Amino acid sequence: MAENITVSNVEYPGQLPTLTVEASVRNSRPALVEGGILSLLRDSTYPTYIFGEAFETTLSNRIGTRIQSNGGISTTVRIYSVLCRYTAMTENDPACCSVAREGRERDDQGKRDAPLSTAPATPDDDRTSSMVRLGGETFTMGTDSDVGFPQDGEGPAREVSIAPFYIDTYAVTNAEFVQFVRETGYTTDAERYGWSFVFEDFIDDDREHVVQNVTEAPWWIAVEGANWLRPYGPSSCVLDDRALLKHPVTHVSWNDAQAYAEWAGKRLPTEAEWEYAARGGRAGKRHPWGDDLTPDGEHRCNIWQGEFPEHNTGDDGYLRTAPVNAYEPNGYGLYNVAGNVWEWCADWFSADYHTTDAYDHVDPTGPDTGRERVMRGGSHLCHRSWCNRYRVAARSKNTPDSSTTNIGFRCVVDAVAE
Repeated sequence: MAENITVSNVEYPGQLPTLTVEASVRNSRPALVEGGILSLLRDSTYPTYIFGEAFETTLSNRIGTRIQSNGGISTTVRIYSVLCRYTAMTENDPACCSVAREGRERDDQGKRDAPLSTAPATPDDDRTSSMVRLGGETFTMGTDSDVGFPQDGEGPAREVSIAPFYIDTYAVTNAEFVQFVRETGYTTDAERYGWSFVFEDFIDDDREHVVQNVTEAPWWIAVEGANWLRPYGPSSCVLDDRALLKHPVTHVSWNDAQAYAEWAGKRLPTEAEWEYAARGGRAGKRHPWGDDLTPDGEHRCNIWQGEFPEHNTGDDGYLRTAPVNAYEPNGYGLYNVAGNVWEWCADWFSADYHTTDAYDHVDPTGPDTGRERVMRGGSHLCHRSWCNRYRVAARSKNTPDSSTTNIGFRCVVDAVAE
């Protein structure tokens, strides 16, 4: 029979939240452990919960939680993974694999407009090099599946018509962003702030430049000097390894992506354009290639394998970003529309705007105003048990000035009607 366990203290030593609990432990079913801790997390008052003496192996093997025991009477439970899993999936918190500059916005953050059109392109237009022409038809956007996150506004599924457009085959690379900066002298938001968010495991020689970590997602570390050129801190540089020039540029905010698009004579895709392109003609499927994440055991995208955030096995071939042409393209010839890096869209984010009368099912562009911009596609830090937002219908969001090691973008151009 299990005993009631009362939390006596909550401590935050360093980056790992620690719950200190006191109880006498008797026999109980291991299943009570996970349910008990999750029940505790659902109530901010940290109420009494239940667990049994088998909790150490249960948590270590099933949830990846670290435990320290003292004779079964006073027990310290490190709930790093469990705590972050729950908080990351609430409506008001960011996805576990992205983070925002909460409370740190510049006065002009988010003030840049999103052009909704460009000069129409023909096939011989220089801008359409490495782009594919799509659109001119209706598709089913969103999902009614219970696999995702209803609070994100993934549903209901709805018919949407898309005008013809060209879209980049690949996400914008480091090499392309280097050219943009060299020609314009542009300074990114991360450079203006002086820091950006880096995933904890990627900080190699720059621990002294750590500014702070994020309480709700402690694997995200604010690193002074981290930016698109130096993605893991001042000691790193994408120019030091020529192979990295073919990887997607990261640490770019929505503002930065929009500036690049304007320079290139392009624009950011609307969310509807992005999903249409990402689906690759596979209506109603979970992923760009079908419903199975790894068909015949083959990895089709760069996401997290193993226990997030503690250990990535890298079974898909990559621990960090992958080249933009990694893996097989989708049915439309687009690469890495699932995983690798999040991709900014033009739209302001709303979880319910598409359910209102104001929503236009013909070339929808989202609400007129907002606080956060849409991101799509997931990243190399997404894991199916935490943030399976690498599905084609999945949505996420971030403030227009936020930047991290796993956010990038691709561009589109309007097409001349045939």
